[in-house]
Amino acid sequence: MGRLPDRAALEAARDATVDDVLPGPGDPPLRVLFCGINPGLVSAATGHHFARPGNRFWPVLHESGFTPRLLRPSEQSALAGLGLGITNMAARATARADELTDDELRAGGERLRGLVADRAPAWLAVVGIGAYRTAFGRRDATVGEQPERLGATGVWVLPNPSGLNAHWSRAAMTAEFGRLRARARDRGCPRS
Repeated sequence: MGRLPDRAALEAARDATVDDVLPGPGDPPLRVLFCGINPGLVSAATGHHFARPGNRFWPVLHESGFTPRLLRPSEQSALAGLGLGITNMAARATARADELTDDELRAGGERLRGLVADRAPAWLAVVGIGAYRTAFGRRDATVGEQPERLGATGVWVLPNPSGLNAHWSRAAMTAEFGRLRARARDRGCPRS
């Protein structure tokens, strides 16, 4: 990744946004749209999703078979050619996800519903159970495939890959991402 942004760059990134990574006209259809909670300050300063060292998203994405090799955050645009995308529940960058309000998460859930309706991914994969519960009003949701669908799109909740999420080991996280990949591999279609 190179050098990390300095303290001034991180502070300047507060409340900034990071553009979505979405397939373009020449790319394969969107199989899985990964949705983070919101950009961290390193992500906002670099413009790359899941960019903070210690975040396990990129290694787990590769180890679960979604990518043919380990991608660096700066290579995020390669996802579009694999039928993968990234967005965030809430757009503004914060040092910690708990700086977001419930209203921001609920508004993000509405925006996400619109993005899914427009882009029609086979799967929406929300990384962060707490954010999903708040944004979608599903207080009893657990990690894994959800009974709810957004139109034809299946919904899967994944553990948050942040290094701060000590509840999930990298191996357990890779296994859960792998469960989603196995379902997405079945012609990209959620269950009927």
